[in-house]
Amino acid sequence: MNYRCAFLGCGPRAQGHADAYDLITRGVMAACCDLDTDRLDAFAEKYQIPHRYTDLDEMLAKETPDVVHMVTRPNLRVDLMTRLSEAGVAGVIVEKPICVGADDYKALRQLDQQSSTKFVVNHQLRHHPMIRDFIRCIQEGEIGEVRFLDASSVLPLSGQGVHVLDLLFAFNGYAQPETVFGAVSGYDDIDGTHPSPATMEALLTFRNGARGALQAGEGAPIFEEGPNWAHKRLAVYGTHGFLHWRMQAWERSLPDGTVAGGAKDYGEEDRQGQANLTNALFDWLADDAAVSPTNLKTSLDEWLTILAIYQSAVEAQPVDLPFDPPDDLLSRFKHLVGVQ
Repeated sequence: MNYRCAFLGCGPRAQGHADAYDLITRGVMAACCDLDTDRLDAFAEKYQIPHRYTDLDEMLAKETPDVVHMVTRPNLRVDLMTRLSEAGVAGVIVEKPICVGADDYKALRQLDQQSSTKFVVNHQLRHHPMIRDFIRCIQEGEIGEVRFLDASSVLPLSGQGVHVLDLLFAFNGYAQPETVFGAVSGYDDIDGTHPSPATMEALLTFRNGARGALQAGEGAPIFEEGPNWAHKRLAVYGTHGFLHWRMQAWERSLPDGTVAGGAKDYGEEDRQGQANLTNALFDWLADDAAVSPTNLKTSLDEWLTILAIYQSAVEAQPVDLPFDPPDDLLSRFKHLVGVQ
């Protein structure tokens, strides 16, 4: 089947979604929508998209897309995802972060339970070729039983911290977290819609016995020179070895006790990762059993972990999961770090 695909939002991040279509054979870019007509026209012309709209409902009615790439600000998630669901869109790829606070988290939990739309969150790193290979190594027991995971990003939690948290879950087989103990300081907000601690560290204990450390923001480790967005990483330590993924390099232990490593092209891996994520949604649309690993339920489980970090910091004690976050948790976190 050749899926008709549309874009909601035509800003810079949408170009990463569209560039991957050079590697996609089961989807065609049929339409795009943006309120900014200059941005809309430039995007449509660059990617030779035949139909352009400034009204979402008009696009959905006239184009009836199978898939929508929703590349909008996170404070708009609930309303737009609800409208896409009510319009009967079969599959939606939603940019991260999936939430802002606790109230939208709860609304999306309800939507996920009621909607027939298959939502996936755009954690394209999960589909990078090297990430896929590392997950295969873990699943096949090449490093033994997972004991500890160490994830970090220099950009804050709502920026790229959510990406490395998603990898932490993936490398641990999506085991459910049991307790979270977190600390935060300072405040960062990229564009008024990505509230985050400027510095965050958390210790996670999982129900399978593994433990994880998550760090995002100021003070996160830097291994190579580069801009602040270029420092995502995750290491996983097992009973028989370890794997270490970074944006531009990698390391892994070998059976003889030595360590192999090298450089890699993050940009090319990212384009392939985006194509693989889109194809994973196509697979899920064709087969209900082929659930995409970055599905909405899993991503909301990860966001609940972030809310547990906020709750732990506010209360200065560990938080057991699952828990019911208070609607005003984001406001309480802001008050803690001195934001009025």
